[in-house]
Amino acid sequence: MGRPLLEVERVSVHFGGLAALSEVSLAVEPGQIVGLIGPNGAGKTTLFNVVTGLIRPARGEVRFKGEAITGLPPFKVCWRGIARTFQLVRILPALSLIENVLVPLYFGRRDGGAGEAEARRLLTLVGLEARADDPAHVLPLADRKRLEIARALATRPELLLLDEALSGLRAAEAQRLMELIRAIRAQGTTIIMIEHIMKAIMTLSDRVVVLHHGEKIAEGSPEEVAQAPAVIQAYLGPHAPSAASE
Repeated sequence: MGRPLLEVERVSVHFGGLAALSEVSLAVEPGQIVGLIGPNGAGKTTLFNVVTGLIRPARGEVRFKGEAITGLPPFKVCWRGIARTFQLVRILPALSLIENVLVPLYFGRRDGGAGEAEARRLLTLVGLEARADDPAHVLPLADRKRLEIARALATRPELLLLDEALSGLRAAEAQRLMELIRAIRAQGTTIIMIEHIMKAIMTLSDRVVVLHHGEKIAEGSPEEVAQAPAVIQAYLGPHAPSAASE
């Protein structure tokens, strides 16, 4: 096996006296879907913010394709091949869907990008081609999430970070978005996804990493993580039955 696509090595982040992340390490191989889970406040989004350059860690290093990217500004991280979505969807509501995709498609490119045809291809991929000329502000939540994913893909990422992409969706909408995530991976994009819907994490992920109070407490296959006593305690509390007592 070659070098991991992404390496996070002993990263720590402090907000005042609070350790948001403490000595967190993980590696992501090309082509994987990695689930990142943990209770609210565990440090999941903070880790995304470190990887994408929104936060500089107090200690530790982030490497992408073997090169250190720690502390690079977000636009340079994006140019390197990492894109993300956000818990609260970020689109350009006054623009049409195709204009929303054209903005990141041309971002930082001197060759002019691939133009409108590529934007329409991405809208087709996420199932929004029929609404390409509609203003983005009329979209329901599920379609806004799809549009945000199309915008992220327009930067041609090798690594896509999805922050609670399924949150707030009805079951059928979530199922369709899970199918889209599989399709994105099938086209060669590596994915890390933060998600609270355990069915999605266990169904989609090749590996799962668990954070709790800023520390990594478990890592492994979905089956291994689901049975780890530390994970059960983190989610169910101190009175949860241990594996030994079952």
